[in-house]
Amino acid sequence: MRRAGTLTAVAALAVGLAGCTGIVGPDPEVTNSRYATYTPVGTPTPSPTPSPTPTAAPAEELGPVVPFGDPGPLVSGLAAPWSIAQLADGSVLLSERDEGRIVEDVGGTAVDVARIGDVAAAGEGGLLGLAPWQGADGSWLYAYYTTASDNRVVRMPLAGTPGAHTLGAPEVVLAGLPKASNHNGGRIAFGPDGMLYVTVGDANQRDLAQSVEFLGGKILRITPQGQVPADNPFAGSPVWSLGHRNPQGIDWAADGTMWAAEFGQDTYDELNVITPGANYGWPIAEGFAGDGRFTEPVAQWATDDASPSGIAVIGDTVFMAGLGGKRLWTITFDGRSQEWFTGAFGRIRDVAPGPGNTLLFLTNNTDGRGSPRDGDDVLYRVDLAKAG
Repeated sequence: MRRAGTLTAVAALAVGLAGCTGIVGPDPEVTNSRYATYTPVGTPTPSPTPSPTPTAAPAEELGPVVPFGDPGPLVSGLAAPWSIAQLADGSVLLSERDEGRIVEDVGGTAVDVARIGDVAAAGEGGLLGLAPWQGADGSWLYAYYTTASDNRVVRMPLAGTPGAHTLGAPEVVLAGLPKASNHNGGRIAFGPDGMLYVTVGDANQRDLAQSVEFLGGKILRITPQGQVPADNPFAGSPVWSLGHRNPQGIDWAADGTMWAAEFGQDTYDELNVITPGANYGWPIAEGFAGDGRFTEPVAQWATDDASPSGIAVIGDTVFMAGLGGKRLWTITFDGRSQEWFTGAFGRIRDVAPGPGNTLLFLTNNTDGRGSPRDGDDVLYRVDLAKAG
């Protein structure tokens, strides 16, 4: 892939990470143990008045929506891309998992914005989720990634204009999250309450997904600065929900309902409505279990048909990327689902609202598990239309 620009943030990232204090990651020998717990920055704080998170124009007026027409490629030649981040000015940034690179779509070319030097890509780990944030303290890009000792979230000052964005030195927001060769979670997003939500896989410590003290197998909720909100369901803890195996997709409907997609093991993948303090059953339950101790999913699929990663809620529809299933799913809020483009583009990693009534989706055929095609990997855009 031809790249433009320079890696302007490499040195700043390395210096910034080396000098960060306030959150201390665990010793590498205990990263995947029950001792991989959260060290809060400061004290729990009340939830602030939310600042709006920029998003593309939604299709809310259409109600349920579906893809319409043929998807068109926007950027090709990407290397194991993982996350789509849309900025307030309409620009699109993408993360490349194994390279640790953040690139910008500039007229169909992937232009380097930064490379995070201490990304330790192995297995499913590497540079994963991205999330932009505009707050009272400026514009930031948040990133979730794997180091040699942990998974962590940092934020970097975001500046520049479309086609020429830059990232400054990072601040560690959350460190010491468990890592493994797989089940690293990795999706981050700001909710309508202005809080940062972080999905963390069980890091192969499956039984500890049921323990609030262990941060693997959880969805976490923290302030943009990394503190524990006072109204979290477990006092002093960033845990928002538990009993997850490997959640990799989160988004919110217009009414504030939180949705999450989750990889199952051998039986069922899930789409869940997330409520604070709820337990989603892993590893005791997978899919619909009829066990009153756990919250049931809204929908489930055989793992070969889905293996879900990113999701996007547009109008009254949840769009869900399918990796193993090599397809895009649409799910109505009552759990009815429909599949699209099965096998046409290979593995689909992430989805996001596009400009107007469109959807962006990102293929992931070059991550070592897919079968790369000419031009892979690719960011696509497809029109949306009212269902039915």
